[in-house]
Amino acid sequence: MKAETIRAKSDDELSSEMLELKKEQFNLRFQQATGQLENTARFRHVRRSIAQIKTVINQRVAEAKQAGK
Repeated sequence: MKAETIRAKSDDELSSEMLELKKEQFNLRFQQATGQLENTARFRHVRRSIAQIKTVINQRVAEAKQAGK
């Protein structure tokens, strides 16, 4: 996921995307534990996407705090 597309989304869209990625991460862990996981690179992609979304959310919170001062 590109940073431009993440920044273009609203807070609600980011929250729902984060929820979907967390569910996918859980399912990937389950698949790995049972030996059914085929695409191990998906772990890295999902984990990084979660981190990107969290970064954008935290930046927005920081900007809101700065604007409120």
